[in-house]
Parts: sequence; C-alpha cells; structure tokens
Amino acid sequence: MKTPRRKISAAILALLFAHFSAESARGYSFNQVVPDVRQPPALSGGSACPVRAHRRTAPDSIAVRWSTALGTSPTTILTQDQTAAGRLNEIELAIQQSLGAWTGVTGSALTPASLAPLTRTASTTACGSDGLNAICFGQADGAFTPGVLAFTRVITADRIGEQVGSSALSAEPGEILDADIYFDPNDPRIAYATPQALASSPAAYDLESLLTHELGHFFGFSHSAVWSAILFPYAPAPGTFANARPTSQQPDAVLSDDDRTGLRALYPDAANTLHTGTIAGRVLPANPLSLPTSPPGVTGIFGPQVVALDVSNGAVAAAVIGGWSCSGAGPAQFDGSYLFEHLAAGSGHSYLLYAEPLNGTVDPSSISMATGTLCRNSTSDPGWPPLASCIVPTVNTNFTTRTRPGPLRAGEPPPPRTRSPPGLAGGLRQVHGQGVRPAYCVGNMSWANPVVLMSRKSGVRGGNSAGVRKLMSNW
Repeated sequence: MKTPRRKISAAILALLFAHFSAESARGYSFNQVVPDVRQPPALSGGSACPVRAHRRTAPDSIAVRWSTALGTSPTTILTQDQTAAGRLNEIELAIQQSLGAWTGVTGSALTPASLAPLTRTASTTACGSDGLNAICFGQADGAFTPGVLAFTRVITADRIGEQVGSSALSAEPGEILDADIYFDPNDPRIAYATPQALASSPAAYDLESLLTHELGHFFGFSHSAVWSAILFPYAPAPGTFANARPTSQQPDAVLSDDDRTGLRALYPDAANTLHTGTIAGRVLPANPLSLPTSPPGVTGIFGPQVVALDVSNGAVAAAVIGGWSCSGAGPAQFDGSYLFEHLAAGSGHSYLLYAEPLNGTVDPSSISMATGTLCRNSTSDPGWPPLASCIVPTVNTNFTTRTRPGPLRAGEPPPPRTRSPPGLAGGLRQVHGQGVRPAYCVGNMSWANPVVLMSRKSGVRGGNSAGVRKLMSNW
C-alpha cells in the first residue's frame, strides 16, 4: 500500500501555437548533456544550456555491427531456421527491420541513407567504449540486474573535438560517439524470439520489439511514459509484440505517433512542411508557496508529462517531459515550461492537452537521463563557473491539475465543455489552427492520479545506460 502524499493544485497556462525558438523550453524525453563551458567557447559553444544527444545524419555516417557470438548455455535467441547460416540471417533481418523503423519516419532527417551497411563480427566482446557501435547478444555485463532484459550504453560528447576509441571527432556538443546494445545472455528464464519464431515460442520476448526500443536510445531518446510508445520502459508480455509489424509500405509501423513526433524533433527535416506546429506553455502552481525552497529559483512544476491528444481520433500525438527552459549562456531555469515541436499543423489539426505526474507505472527513475543531466556545478565538475551552475530539483510527482481558460479572440465563441476521454484524467485544453492563436479551455476537471493500466515493477536506471524491463505482473 502506498503512503498517501500531499498534493499540489496546479494549472496549465499559456498553451499557444508559436514558432519554435531553439533557445526556449525543451520538450519530449531525450538524453541531455550540458556542454563543458570550462572549455573555450570555440569548443563548448559558450552556453550551459543542455543539448540533446544526437547522431550525424549524413550518408553512411552511422555504422552498426552485431556480434554473432550468441549465448548457447542457455540458448537465448530463438529462431525458426535452425541452420547455422539461417539463424544468423533471421536475426540480422530483425536488426535491419528495427533500424528501418527509425529511418522510415517521414519528415525526419534520419533516413536509410544515414546508415552504413550493417556488418557482423565474431568478437565475444564487441560491446565496449571503443567508438564502434555494436549489438551484443552473448556479452555479460554488471548492468543486468533482476528484471532488465536489455539496455543501451551511450557515450555523448560535451564539446567539439572529443573522441572515443576510433570514433570520429565530435563536430558539436551532444554528438553520440559510441552506443552499444546489450541483451541478457545468462538468465535461463529469459529468451528472445525472432518474429518468425515468436508464435511457437510463447514464453519468449519479441526480439524485434526490444531491438527497436533499444535503438531509440541508440539514436538519443530517453524513455516515454506513453504506454503505446516503443520507448515505454517495459517490454510487451512474452509471446506478444509491440504495436504492428513493419512492412515495406510502412517500415515504421512498430512506432507510435509519440515516437515519430519525437524523432522529427530530434532529427528535423528542413523540407518537412507538414509537421511545423508547436505548442508552448508552463505548468505553474496555484500557490507558489508549494514550490520547493531547495534548490532556489524553482518557479514551476518540474517533470510533469504533458500530453497532446489528436482531436480527430483521440490518439496521443506526442508527450513531453516539461519543467524547464534555457536561453543564451544558460544555465537551465526550472520554470515549468514545456514545448511540443513538429506537430502536424494547418486546417483540420487540433489537439487536447493535459498534464500528469509520473507517479504510476513509469516513475522519475525511468526518465533520469532526460531530467537528471540538465545541470552541472562545482560539486559535479570541479572548476565549473558559478554563473553557469545549477542544481536539478526533484521531479514533482505530487500534484493535481486544473485547466485555466485562455483568452478568446474577439467574436470567437467559447468551445463546448467536454469530459476526459475514457482511461484519461486531467485538465484538457484544445489547441488548433495554424500560426499563433490563443488556446482555449474545453474542460475544468480536477484529478488525482492517472489510470494505471498495468502493474509493473519499476527499477532505477543509472549512469549512462537505459533499458527495457520485463513485465512483472499485470491484470
């Protein structure tokens, strides 16, 4: 039984379509790094504002190899084809389709051409800090604590000119220099099945779903608290797979709209004229005295998940982890800000917004790489400049929300009141149209906790790794 916790009343304010400024609130749930401003501006960029972990997208700029050293005691990778060559080909096809899911999103600069040809290695220690991206199915690691099925270890540059092993020199802060994906090779209770073998292996986890999830971390994502997202931190139950299988017509079928929108924000395509909508706002306390006094300077709710629902179908178009903004030389300011980017815009596109705390199945530990890395200071980094220093506050999980109406344009009637869609809770606000216009309130509901669809064991993600955990129990 959970101990009852004090709740804070909060309101969502100033939700507007607006043009995106690179030096404003940040959104979505990406791995973040603060550039090393102890270095000259020519190397650090001169700003302590966090930047998103990302990769180059030029042709053949992302090389991936996978280790053919597979666990045999126990056998962890199950295939339909039992010949030696057939097993490897079947596993490689799952890897290629998982990569194709991320490079097949329209409106993103990450394309199939960004990937170098997939290669194989027989090395039993292919995963390591060597500047070579690798996928390993038979390499043990201390990060495999109980319940962890797979994880990705990412090394990101915090200045220009950094190198790990044989990696290229970083061209800018935030560039991913090395990323390795590990699958647990030693637990006899865990097996992974290729799509071809899953139907006859009901106790195995779907290899393609887990690969696609881990490749999200490989490309710079943290976790998402949207249960339909491939970046949700828990795996589909054994014998099942996430969303839909990829096809030649829709290689990204396994992804949710939340995943796709995040990818367009992380790797924007300048030629994309459809997904140009932005929504910015803040989540503020009704009573400022309810804000934490330590660290000083916190003026808004930190760490809420703000969700945008597509009015046309009720689906989640995107979700962001809000609570901060940054501009100029930085550092981050914890003012409750959030930002949606690269939403479908124009006539016929409307969104309902609500905010929720991460106090259910997904808790703050699952998004620590998106929230816990926003600041550096003299404690974490000796010699850090005081004016570039900040301390990340604790993610606020003890609030409820109500929506405050925004102003209407002259002659514009107020929209009808509505109730939350089934299975959702929270103050809803409708935002639609193109360009800059006021948002307006379509509901005034108060709520406590979001509906929990599944009960799953949560676990802490530490250091520079992120992973997916198995389903522990459900109803």
